[in-house]
Amino acid sequence: MSAVIDLTRDLIRRRSVTPDDAGCLPLIAARLERLGFHIEHLRFGDVDNLWATHGTEEPVLAFLGHTDVVPPGPEERWRFPPFEPTEHDGMLYGRGTADMKGSVAAMVVALERFVTAHPQHSGTVGLLLTSDEEGVALHGVREVVEHFARSGQRIDACVVGEPSAKETLGDLIRVGRRGSLSGTLTVKGVQGHVAYPDKALNPIHRFAPALAALVAERWDDGNADFPPTSFQVSNIHAGTGANNVIPGELVALINFRFSTASTADGLRERTEAILRAHDVAFDLDWHLSGHPFLAPPGGRLRRITAEVCRELCGIDPEESTGGGTSDGRFIAPMGAEVIELGPVNATIHKVDECVSLADLERLPDLYEAICDRMLRQ
Repeated sequence: MSAVIDLTRDLIRRRSVTPDDAGCLPLIAARLERLGFHIEHLRFGDVDNLWATHGTEEPVLAFLGHTDVVPPGPEERWRFPPFEPTEHDGMLYGRGTADMKGSVAAMVVALERFVTAHPQHSGTVGLLLTSDEEGVALHGVREVVEHFARSGQRIDACVVGEPSAKETLGDLIRVGRRGSLSGTLTVKGVQGHVAYPDKALNPIHRFAPALAALVAERWDDGNADFPPTSFQVSNIHAGTGANNVIPGELVALINFRFSTASTADGLRERTEAILRAHDVAFDLDWHLSGHPFLAPPGGRLRRITAEVCRELCGIDPEESTGGGTSDGRFIAPMGAEVIELGPVNATIHKVDECVSLADLERLPDLYEAICDRMLRQ
């Protein structure tokens, strides 16, 4: 069995449902420490994080991943047990195979190969892992970056192992991500009997025209790197459950996925202005999950990653900023160039999550080639 598949299988057997690491990080730390990596175990709250580095000079190239996984759901619906890695028809099944224990294993193997072949490499290569990516993400990379700011640790370039491919390894790399701004909107009304609407104020009726305006608003036109900003309502709740009671309030969950053509402050201001223009009495609690980021088109890491995909996968990769968010949103504000490269994302978070064994075998080659070209001797 190959080194990357062997390690992936070992990681899958560990039931590391977020934020429980289930021993994945100590396993990886022990392997890298034997090769001379400097190991830092960073625990914040109930979350374990690992920062392993080899070298002390600049530039600093980091590989970023997470060992936590989402819950498997009803395990009886899985074709194979979710925490017992199973190979079938060229695929490896198990929770986390694609998101992202396969990538983590490939990173480890690539780093082992690279420092063995080039013990005196230039710069610094690092591996940053967290067990808090799939959950609230408060004590994972977000807090590690705050720790780095205090300690003076820099990162110049970062490869995130999120599953990026559409159909086969190397067909897409993510060169940026949209920002995410969420809000909990409470529309205030006056509860009353439906037979006496003059004695009540229906928050549903008051919010409806404002909602139509929010949906119709064109927040921006996007740009060459990002699609236009989108606004979505993910939940609306109001009422007591009785059909003869006008509710006293409405609660709606809203979200913006926004490009670099807009700012979080601007979106907040415009949203609240629309609500006020429709005479809506409201409270709005905002949460900014992350700003948009983009690896510059001429960036060295972006160029090298595309070259590696072309040469080793025989594919001219699509360079995309689509998808949701990743922990790269915390690294980019450090001034780092961030890209994402990983396996096919078709089964992530699903029952019967799986990854191609052939793709998994090749992934360490891509990561090692990036190391070699970024940190030549």
